[in-house]
Amino acid sequence: MKATVVIGHKNPDTDSICSAICYADLKRRLTGEEYVPCRAGEINSETAFVLEHNGVEAPRFVETLEPKIADVQFRRTDGIEAGISLKRAWEHMRDEKIQTVPILTKRNKIKGILTLGDQARFYMEDQDAHALSKAKTPYKNIADTLQGAVVVGDPEACFTKGKVVVAAANPDVMEDYIDEHDMVLLGNRYESQLCAIEMNAGCIVIGLGSKVSKTITKIAQEAGCTVIVSPLDTYTCAKLINQAVPVGHIMKKSNFITFNLEDSVAEVRKTVSKLRVRYFPVLDSDGSYVGMISQRNLLNIEKQKVVLVDHNEKGQAVDGIRFAEVVEVIDHHRIDSVETMNPIYFRNQPLGCTATIISMMYRENNISIEPKIAGLLCSAIISDTLMFRSPTCTPADESIARHLATVAGINIEEYATAMFNAGSQLSKKTPDEIFHIDCKQFKADNCALTVSQVTSVSGTELGKVKKKMLPYMEKLLPNSGMDMLFMMLTNIIKESTELLFVGVNTESVVQTAFGCKAEDSSAVLEGVVSRKKQVLGPLIEAIEKM
Repeated sequence: MKATVVIGHKNPDTDSICSAICYADLKRRLTGEEYVPCRAGEINSETAFVLEHNGVEAPRFVETLEPKIADVQFRRTDGIEAGISLKRAWEHMRDEKIQTVPILTKRNKIKGILTLGDQARFYMEDQDAHALSKAKTPYKNIADTLQGAVVVGDPEACFTKGKVVVAAANPDVMEDYIDEHDMVLLGNRYESQLCAIEMNAGCIVIGLGSKVSKTITKIAQEAGCTVIVSPLDTYTCAKLINQAVPVGHIMKKSNFITFNLEDSVAEVRKTVSKLRVRYFPVLDSDGSYVGMISQRNLLNIEKQKVVLVDHNEKGQAVDGIRFAEVVEVIDHHRIDSVETMNPIYFRNQPLGCTATIISMMYRENNISIEPKIAGLLCSAIISDTLMFRSPTCTPADESIARHLATVAGINIEEYATAMFNAGSQLSKKTPDEIFHIDCKQFKADNCALTVSQVTSVSGTELGKVKKKMLPYMEKLLPNSGMDMLFMMLTNIIKESTELLFVGVNTESVVQTAFGCKAEDSSAVLEGVVSRKKQVLGPLIEAIEKM
């Protein structure tokens, strides 16, 4: 069973990241199953400070939950080399119960493809007596196919000239149809063996397990004639010998389709639905072979199980969420549009932070909180409640945060100042980086809006940010897919926000929403620090009245 992913929203803030890490820890300890914390965006500087301070690695980045070939249960069958005989290739395919096998180089790269159809065509189509020499068949392949051994000559050498001849006639007649370099299949008659060698045959195959005389061995060595001994009769040797041909001779060398582990299952399905091919090689990022996938493999894919923390809206969820199975939601925001096929555990409480809910769940399940987990949970609460200044902050948030601080061994006031300062440093960031530090998208009727927020303990720093953000937002809007863009420049110390806005009717919306004067794409909102509780609701209500 695949591990369950625990993940927050896009453009993750400290609460989103810390809640994913901590809830994954809680679920592992409660269930004994594997839960993996992940993130749907880049770590901001505040969160980076928190993770480093608590000695915790950043969660794995997940760009999309849309299934890839790596998520499919395909067969990890071995490939074969181009020099292997058709007989050995057939045995491999029979034993593995496969109908297609890749031909690989020594570095595990795809050289060609062999199917049962390729083998059938080779046998059913009329192959002339030169098939083995055209294929440059190694003598060791011939000996192996005929269950025999090379007794004179180099087994690694290849049969490259001449045809295959069955010596059924007496020696006098043999001279009429044996040419130089031919391979002659014969029995235990000394005269026939000698005649073939004297006619400059390249190889003689002696059937029925007959012992080769010392004289024939010496004459063959002097003539440069390879001698193979087989326990099979001449008829059987003649019937089987073409199975010695190396697969490289009949394999498909080009125009075959391969897929990569990172390829989208949806795109692969589109491709294979148009083809009459059943099996396809799968390659890794280096182009090395890893297995074979069939159309049947693409039908039954185990959905990725996901726990959403700190959000429940599709617009904020990681890409490809519709391909996953949401099994839990832990959140403190308004309930929106994530749909599920089955009943799930959904916990939503009107608290200032998701980490507060998770802290309660540790306590409810009598699970102790180790110091580094306590540090993460406390950091998330401090961040989301702006050190208890936000109107979203409840007595439970503050009480739990102060208890966690004791467990983590941190001084809340000193730690919060260092954390906020680490998160500020806005002068070092580009407008694009600043806008996307904490950016969320919403829907109001047919209007799409984005509300971004940055916080700082310095009014001077926020003033400098304002000068470069408005031109950036004007430039961003046309290609953003949004109707309105808003940005909150929140001063933690003064507990106020300057709201920047661009888009048609945004000035009217802001004045209606907050009953304040708005000009030059800006409005100062005293006592406003919370996007969720003080900004989003009034904005949506004003838009719906338009």
